[in-house]
Amino acid sequence: MPNNFDGEPNNSRRAASLDPRYLHWKRRFAHLARWLHTYLSMASFAILLFFAVTGLTLNHAEWFDSHARPAEFHGALNAAWVNTPDPGAVAKDEIVGYFRRTYRTKGALSDFHVDGNQCEVLFKGPGYEADATIDRQTGKYDLTVSPFSLVAVLNDLHKGRDSGKKWSAVIDFSAVLMTLVSLTGLTLIFFLNKRRFSGLVLVAVGALLSWLVYTLWVR
Repeated sequence: MPNNFDGEPNNSRRAASLDPRYLHWKRRFAHLARWLHTYLSMASFAILLFFAVTGLTLNHAEWFDSHARPAEFHGALNAAWVNTPDPGAVAKDEIVGYFRRTYRTKGALSDFHVDGNQCEVLFKGPGYEADATIDRQTGKYDLTVSPFSLVAVLNDLHKGRDSGKKWSAVIDFSAVLMTLVSLTGLTLIFFLNKRRFSGLVLVAVGALLSWLVYTLWVR
């Protein structure tokens, strides 16, 4: 096989790699991958940091358990709102409005259950829960409100629990950003000739270690 002056094979693959058009598009693609990785990382920095930190607080919730007791309230609302022959005629809007005005209950109305003797009203939000039980004969109620905890709020936001559709969209968008940052970072390693092999080995080792931990100690 004929060799060039450096003693390397003068084959078609090397000829293609030296083609100006090939080199041009290779540089353009590398520049695009680097640009995307850099600016996607900057754009997603805050949300990536949020999910990283809350992943730790969620995995070790016992570190932040304050042992605070729920607040309890008692009272009576307008009996005409609940003392109705037809359970379906209970004044739900008025009752919900009463609790929001009087106790500033937060979160979404998660449940409003009516049976023969009582009503149960449940408000839920990230790190928050308020549960009211109302006697349908007298209008008397007992309200229990969970204690405030910033860590509980952050953990529920991480899980997307009781956080609404808008926050759910934020989680979806964050997942797309994380995927793009990961893929563009992986793409860049293919343009670093001296570090390509070691970089890909580390990728494989990381994946293998995760699989081994799952297989040996989780499954």
